Amino acid sequence: MSSASFIKPLVLLLAVALSGCVSLEVGNAPATQLHLALRDGDQAPVQRLTQPLLPALLIQAQPGTAMADTLSIAFTRREPVFGYYQFATWVDRPVRQLPRLLQQRLQARGLAAAVGLQGEPMRADWLLTLRIDALHHDVQSGPGMARLALVVELFDRRTQSRLTQQSFAVDVAAERADATAAALAMSQAIGASFDQLLPWLEAELQRLKAAAAT
Repeated sequence: MSSASFIKPLVLLLAVALSGCVSLEVGNAPATQLHLALRDGDQAPVQRLTQPLLPALLIQAQPGTAMADTLSIAFTRREPVFGYYQFATWVDRPVRQLPRLLQQRLQARGLAAAVGLQGEPMRADWLLTLRIDALHHDVQSGPGMARLALVVELFDRRTQSRLTQQSFAVDVAAERADATAAALAMSQAIGASFDQLLPWLEAELQRLKAAAAT
């Protein structure tokens, strides 16, 4: 048999072997390498306060779930077992991105005259910490849900005291069981959680200001 007759079977065998190395998304659709960014999704126009409630506010990320401190995008078919999408990653780690998104939302609202992130050269007597306790795509049934859980705490840095805290948990249905749809649903969950967070924070600041004035 000529050498050329060996080439075609060899090529076919190699193609079959390589196809077995390609991972599929949760929904069994072929994936390409994607770099996805979390956004403050489905945000309505923010009405700015006529006067800031604080002169300055710092935001600091706190340790939370390990899935928020990685570029990998997590999913689960059965909690507490989690996996990561092979062909999609975050542009930046959620533990870094969410504080920036919250900073932008607070700045747009005009909650404080200046809103910064911990580590920036800015003085502030008020500190808002943000902890991500859950951020994953739950595909235990159907296309699944994006699940987000946050814990927020407000501190007075002058007295080193925690003034108040609150938890926020939001689930948003994903359109498909893949990383792109999961990222979109997670972004929508972020927007919905901020929609709850801002009124709570404003009410707490108004309450603290009123208590200090008495």
